[in-house]
Amino acid sequence: MSIYYYYYYYYYFLQDNNGSNKQDPHVGQEDENTDRGNWSSKREYMLSMIGYAVGLGNVWRFPYLAYKHGGGAFLIPYTIMLAVAGLPLFFMESSFGQFCSQGPINVWKAVPILQGVGITMMLVSTFVAIYYNVIIAYSIYYLFASFQYPLPWSAKDCNSTGLLDCFFSKETLCCISIAYNITAAALNVTAENQTCRNEFTAGQSPSEKYWDEVALQRTSSMNETGPVVWHLALCLLLAWILVGAALFKGIKSSGKVVYFTATFPYVVLFILLIRGVTLEGAKDGIEFYIGSKSNLTKLTDSEVWKDAATQIFFSLSIAWGGLMALSSYNKFYNNCYQDSIIVCITNCGTSVFAGFAIFSILGHMAHVYQRPVSEVADAGFGLAFIAYPDALSKLPISPLWSILFFVMLITLGLDSQFAGIEVIATCLQDAYPKLLKSKRGIVTTAVCIVLFLLGLPCITRAGIYWVNLIDTFCAGWILLVAGLLEVLGLSILYGGNRFIKDIEMMIGSKSALFWLWWRACWFFITPVVLSIILVWSLYTFTSPTYGSVAYPDWGISLGWCMTAFCLIWIPILAVWKVYKASGAFVIQRIKEACSPTEDWGPYLECHRGERYGTRGATDPNIFVISNKFTTRL
Repeated sequence: MSIYYYYYYYYYFLQDNNGSNKQDPHVGQEDENTDRGNWSSKREYMLSMIGYAVGLGNVWRFPYLAYKHGGGAFLIPYTIMLAVAGLPLFFMESSFGQFCSQGPINVWKAVPILQGVGITMMLVSTFVAIYYNVIIAYSIYYLFASFQYPLPWSAKDCNSTGLLDCFFSKETLCCISIAYNITAAALNVTAENQTCRNEFTAGQSPSEKYWDEVALQRTSSMNETGPVVWHLALCLLLAWILVGAALFKGIKSSGKVVYFTATFPYVVLFILLIRGVTLEGAKDGIEFYIGSKSNLTKLTDSEVWKDAATQIFFSLSIAWGGLMALSSYNKFYNNCYQDSIIVCITNCGTSVFAGFAIFSILGHMAHVYQRPVSEVADAGFGLAFIAYPDALSKLPISPLWSILFFVMLITLGLDSQFAGIEVIATCLQDAYPKLLKSKRGIVTTAVCIVLFLLGLPCITRAGIYWVNLIDTFCAGWILLVAGLLEVLGLSILYGGNRFIKDIEMMIGSKSALFWLWWRACWFFITPVVLSIILVWSLYTFTSPTYGSVAYPDWGISLGWCMTAFCLIWIPILAVWKVYKASGAFVIQRIKEACSPTEDWGPYLECHRGERYGTRGATDPNIFVISNKFTTRL
């Protein structure tokens, strides 16, 4: 078609008359989609996507998984999962959201019977947002703690003077006193003196003790909840204030913030890598990471492959709903294929790059404590708050580098958190467009307040156990299930060839050879791989632990309840859609529930073309106006 028109129903004028069609403050005058808004520039979208994908997981989770699963051996399943699951699903999700300009719930108008998958994605993003901001709060606490010299987790010899005075004996390393005074204008926190044990556990560093006894004030088990750790509560409040302020105007405000949050981490990582490789023993750490000391026998463990797939999902943010939410604000003719390749390569490259910085430091710690690299630190959430702080305390002008590092962690976490909250806000606005269209700031503020309150159990003295529990049960099994249903729904129920034609409406026609790999993945490889990993992982499931601390039975039961709460909406919505469908027989109802709704397709009429036609073209109350966005942008 050479001429495009907008068709408007008469009730749009009723909205104008009663004031409900006010201009949305996060919609610009130059936006193609004047209902939902668009990114101000392609650059802001790409930085937001990279920031969403490159998060705390690249520095905090990926090195931990590599450390746990045999070092460099973990790169083998990680790369395979990227090729057969990560990239195909990333391309699928970003194309899906961009095509219909809808969030993760409304996109399933394409396959209504699977709309519960969208709700599951939103709930997963909600649970993860709760504990993800707690980790940002840890980073904020360490940032404020870094404004002193020497650093409170550092160790000095007996000739030193200052806050930490130690002496060596023939048998043990004894500390007379570790006094720290963390002063921050925003927090006004003064901690009491802490006294070391008379004997160090073999190889235990002061940073490990500081993490457990000072920062977390961790109890011995989940059964001992203890009071709220108030310095962490204040840091968590500050983290939510930062998130709410950045997202108050939606993508128009967050798109500006990511210019800093998405680029600054690379500067600091490069500096830390350069310093790390100059430390004595760094070579051994890097050898364990990618060299001959890698443990290839770990590849026979199903947990390795499950964690590789989960890490791809976690890192690339697949099956979380964020990719659909962010891409839904793209202009229709944006090249989502090219974007997917760039973001995936950047993300995975960052993970490997960060691993070098981590393992060079672990190698140095192993040298200092005369222990194997595999035993140098406890694997877990504390890796970034134990290994890194210990290394930073050995750098010249250590407070400066510590401040830079923890600002980097905060920025890494924030731009990933932006997208998680964007999922929730987008789903709410798509569900109630008339009510919430011009109330984006109120919606964002309300979401942040509710999630802050829900996160309070995570900053009690048993909070780290809650963080680990939510991560285990909400960021593992559910992602595999959601991703599997997503690829099966689009490739089989909706039709893979039909979906390819939808993509070609946006990026132009491609050859059959171009689509050969994507067809192979969407129709066969990806579903089979995800199915095998899911079944294998369920069969070999063992109860999670935090270090050597086992969870109580009620904690494990609560974890499964969280999993069930996220997944139960898939069968509930499927049954509901079949029940509401028309047809004399059940098979007819199921067929209709598996077919796209009448209003499925590109959001704007000018993009629907002959394949989808015009919504309600036979309505006598429709009139036609010209549209200034009729050309390819």
